[in-house]
Amino acid sequence: MTLPRRVEAVVFDMDGLLVDTETVYRDVMMEVSARRGWPLPLSVFLRMVGAPREQNRKVVEEHFGLEFPFDDWFDEVGSLAHARIAVEVSLKTGVVELVDHLEALRIPRAVATSSSHHAVELQLGPSGLTRRFQTIVAAGDYVRGKPNPDPFLTAAARLGVDPAACLALEDSHNGVRAAHAAGMMTIMVPDLLEATSEMRSLCVAVEDTLHGVRALLEAQAAS
Repeated sequence: MTLPRRVEAVVFDMDGLLVDTETVYRDVMMEVSARRGWPLPLSVFLRMVGAPREQNRKVVEEHFGLEFPFDDWFDEVGSLAHARIAVEVSLKTGVVELVDHLEALRIPRAVATSSSHHAVELQLGPSGLTRRFQTIVAAGDYVRGKPNPDPFLTAAARLGVDPAACLALEDSHNGVRAAHAAGMMTIMVPDLLEATSEMRSLCVAVEDTLHGVRALLEAQAAS
């Protein structure tokens, strides 16, 4: 297949797309919840993937009730997950090769994530990736988080590129919905969530790894 339009910029999600962190958050969240006496079903966790804090609050309180100590629980999960990520996080397959390719083509790059700037530096800083993006859009840089389009629209505005000429790369359902709502060409690279029929209808492609994304861009550059 070919991409529908010439790609002038690429906007990346972070967790589960650039770095293999979603499994860490899953395991820590399950551990903390069980220890506190509030066992968390996997189905509830999966509804939170790719979403900002306040949306996650709604999901958890919908399941456990308003008496659930969300802020204390969420902060403990974040602290333990960050400590674990600092020693064991790894880049996802094909990240470096794709960024190298985009740099060679002089295609600008951005990150649009629901995580904080601190988390971005913690997860991308050690690999040197943060300096390879023209802008980082993180929590606090936009009003409404995913699945709203705000993170992606903010990234496009900072890059000075029409959203329709941007390629968005996502692993989560909320992220795909946000990128599509922003009017971007969207490719899903699944991590913990499968590419449902809804996701396929919102994407121009679904790829197993970022190597597949690079192949599509190479084919466009050669055409």
